[in-house]
Amino acid sequence: MSHVGSVVVNKAARIASICVMMTVSGALLAACQSDPDIDITKLGVETDPPETLYNQGLANIKAGNIVEASRKFDAIDTQHPFSEWSQKALVMSTFTKYRMGRYTEAVSTGNRYLNLYSRSDDSAYVQYLVGLSYWKQISNVTQDQKSSLQTIDAMQKVVDNYPDSEYVDDAQAKIRFARDQLAGKEMQIGRYYLERKEYLASISRFRVVVEKYPNTNQIEEALARLVEAYFAMGVVQEAQTAAAVLGHNYPDSQWYADSYKLLKSGGLEPRENSGSWIARAGKKILVGS
Repeated sequence: MSHVGSVVVNKAARIASICVMMTVSGALLAACQSDPDIDITKLGVETDPPETLYNQGLANIKAGNIVEASRKFDAIDTQHPFSEWSQKALVMSTFTKYRMGRYTEAVSTGNRYLNLYSRSDDSAYVQYLVGLSYWKQISNVTQDQKSSLQTIDAMQKVVDNYPDSEYVDDAQAKIRFARDQLAGKEMQIGRYYLERKEYLASISRFRVVVEKYPNTNQIEEALARLVEAYFAMGVVQEAQTAAAVLGHNYPDSQWYADSYKLLKSGGLEPRENSGSWIARAGKKILVGS
């Protein structure tokens, strides 16, 4: 091979190597495009203008190709950071990652958007998507409830920061669900202790439900379990108070019927002691809330 031919081959090899190894930049992209032997599309590089990529992403969503849509939006953010198109693409990237079930990535992308554009027209929607991404990760009450806490935090920001948005009602519903989960976790642990006759440990868990989560669907059982635990310990005034609060708020409840029967078996009846912590906590209960 001639010296000139060797130089040409080596130059072409160097250009191809740079194109594969480096991310897209103006100078390198131009070098790659100038070489007829290099097919940029095979390198996975998006070269279309941001508007074109954005519209392609929307078309892919409409066609049901969420993975490809997400790739288009990510390409915009990578190639044109902090631009108007990048701002729009971050919203859609958060959405597509949520739709794909990539919830951790959706949270990360959404929080990045909120840090950059907290006062934009789309910020309420992005905050809502972050909350939904946490909500989707909530597990049953036998598992860790970190996602419930994260859901409450994220959805409360929707309520507090964007009170006029269309997402507030559902955000509040998701908060209620997450609070029910947290209360359910306390109940699960409390029942565990109660079954083992570790009454003080069980009472501490039921007390959390009554004081911290009075308007969840766990409150009736929590009060009934307090009746059961206190009665077993012989602390009759607290048992009577728990039954009285339960009967006052849920007179037709089976939990109240069972608690009443238990007290009667010991010659007692529901009677509220105004000095009891249960009586004070019972004032927070809003039936039907």
